[in-house]
Amino acid sequence: MSMRGEDDHGRAVEPGAPSAATTVAHDGDFPFGAVVPPIYQTSLFTYSDYAELERSFAGDVRRPIYSRGDNPTVMEFEAKIAALEGAEEARGLASGMAAISAAVLSNVQSGDRIVCVRHVYPDAYRLFLKLMPRFGITVDFVNGADPAAVERALPGAAMLYLESPTSWVMETQDVPLLAAMAREHGAVSVIDNSWATPVFQKPLTHGVDLVVHSASKYLSGHSDTVAGVVAGRSELIDRVNDLILPSLGAKLSPFEAWLLVRGMRTLPIRMAQHDQSGTEIARRLAARDAVTRVFHPALQDRVDGAVLRGASGLLSFEAGEALDIPAFCDALRLFKIGVSWGGHESLVIPACAVMRQSGGPNSAVDFGLSPRVVRLHVGLEDLEDLWADLDRAFSLATRT
Repeated sequence: MSMRGEDDHGRAVEPGAPSAATTVAHDGDFPFGAVVPPIYQTSLFTYSDYAELERSFAGDVRRPIYSRGDNPTVMEFEAKIAALEGAEEARGLASGMAAISAAVLSNVQSGDRIVCVRHVYPDAYRLFLKLMPRFGITVDFVNGADPAAVERALPGAAMLYLESPTSWVMETQDVPLLAAMAREHGAVSVIDNSWATPVFQKPLTHGVDLVVHSASKYLSGHSDTVAGVVAGRSELIDRVNDLILPSLGAKLSPFEAWLLVRGMRTLPIRMAQHDQSGTEIARRLAARDAVTRVFHPALQDRVDGAVLRGASGLLSFEAGEALDIPAFCDALRLFKIGVSWGGHESLVIPACAVMRQSGGPNSAVDFGLSPRVVRLHVGLEDLEDLWADLDRAFSLATRT
């Protein structure tokens, strides 16, 4: 099933709006005609006079005061994300979990209830399962692919938390429909868009209130940065700025923001390659006897091509009992064993091992995931080299 549309290469949807490729490639005017923004590696900013200080602290002008808040390099990154997502504003943070926490904690309070789709990013799952109850916030996990189940859970909820596709079984949701449901019930809708990136999906244009990213993933693309970002309407980002950023201190550093701006210049090109290679690997995996199921949006029954216009390189498969999963992982040479994804490199991680980490869930089953699932990130290496690596590992690790 093709997910490609007329703008799968990041061309503008709105007349006159710059494409994703143009947005990430061109910056503003910098001192001395520099084509790359400078790194403002400074903790504080001084003032020319008392009046300038007073206007800044009063909020009459937005001017950097202290880099735990605004910093010019970080603001450059935030402007890029806001433009890519079609948001009024964005706020860069220290990690993807900082972005998720900021989006959630700025919009719920004790006594509230959150409806969250199943199979979300495991650390987000742990946040909802273990930490939210300590603040008197309850969380109901639902099948996000079943709109009726979401509809039944929404009355009285303060927030609907989505992740489409999800980062373990690549489950998609009907984003426009669920966002409309949340709005009807007065719930703030939040979506993790790390898998698709704004190159392949723009949730805000389909009614979602806030978008979060683990910027460590595809936005960076080089596996050298840990960062997060939340984007949406100004009033919602103001809540993050007023309630979360100054108090919890999960600020993004200037150097990491500079790395993100650099990495994003190749985002549309990289995503096109991840799409091509990842989809082909998924199709070849589906034809192997040792594989019982492949989790990839292009191979699933329901894909809304009007929302999701391409695929990243993150996919997973469920192995039959004949495959020795530890031996399979050890036999791989190009696919390195490691968590995270979104960089240039290919990775493999088995659910049976990673879901047992300290702090729970205690097993893949608790998370609603088969322990026979293996996740792959298809990087930017040559497609045939990657397939040869997988083919060899299957041959060595399959019991006859």
